[in-house]
Amino acid sequence: MPIHSPIYSIVIPIYNEEANIAQLYQRLCAVMQLLEGETELVLIDDGSRDRSLEMMRQLHLADARVSYLSFARNFGHQIAVTAGLNFASGQAVIVMDADLQDPPELLPQLVERWRQGYQVVYAQRIQRQREPWLKRFLAHWFYRLLRHLADVEIPTDTGDFCLMDRRVVDLLNAMPERNRYIRGLRAWVGYRQTAVQFDRAPRYAGSVKYTFSKSLALAINSLVGFSKVPLRLSTYLGLASGAMSLLMSLLVLYWRFFAPRSPLTGYTIITVVVFFLGAVQLISIGILGEYVGRIYEEIKGRPLYTLSEVGRFRAHDLHNSASQTSADQQA
Repeated sequence: MPIHSPIYSIVIPIYNEEANIAQLYQRLCAVMQLLEGETELVLIDDGSRDRSLEMMRQLHLADARVSYLSFARNFGHQIAVTAGLNFASGQAVIVMDADLQDPPELLPQLVERWRQGYQVVYAQRIQRQREPWLKRFLAHWFYRLLRHLADVEIPTDTGDFCLMDRRVVDLLNAMPERNRYIRGLRAWVGYRQTAVQFDRAPRYAGSVKYTFSKSLALAINSLVGFSKVPLRLSTYLGLASGAMSLLMSLLVLYWRFFAPRSPLTGYTIITVVVFFLGAVQLISIGILGEYVGRIYEEIKGRPLYTLSEVGRFRAHDLHNSASQTSADQQA
């Protein structure tokens, strides 16, 4: 059994994707024949409730290039990608989703740019086919807001679909933070980065896994993780409320002496001011809570994930998983 590292590792997080796995594997096999060098597939089961894990076992037994991890429960997409990066041993690591919205046929272009000397090659969406207009609208403006507010330049219209050099992967694996936003972290490390543009196809089969609530949570995580602007917003709101309070005090004095019959005097204006100040305080507390909550998560020191099963053909690579626990291993 060879113990040398493959040239390419393809990391794919999977959550209830039984309808896509067969087609995904078939298209990947066709693409891997075009790549020069050995390739491994690292599949991560993120606590699926369908036949996804069973299908991953079958692929592992039938194809020595396929290895898999199975979480003890659902830990989320970003943690699943992190686990795949922990176990991937290739010189170039490709991250993609299992729903075939990330086309496997784009991989040769990513590899070509990597061979030209780029350490990070990310896939940048030109169009989102058959997605609701509201989702396209919100995604468009969120990426531009994040790019404007973040401390690092995070490319717009990009997801986790990318190729990363081994040096970049090793740096990501060394980062101890728990609230991970992979596309932000890969921008933070620097190195030479470039884009390969593509039209994002609709999901091949099955239902969308990134619901609005999950997308919102990821958006908040990215803003809090890569920008201090929300903290400054609390200061700005405090200054604005203070200025408004001073203005209202002057207006009340004016109405008291020069317009005592004004309908704006009395309890109505006081109630409005009270509600405004209450909103400012709650917003400020909420923003502080987001940052304090992340500090609390970091200091607990729990492992990022727990594994219930490992189907692996490169046993020497298991030392890469020092940050996680394995309850039950299966070769």
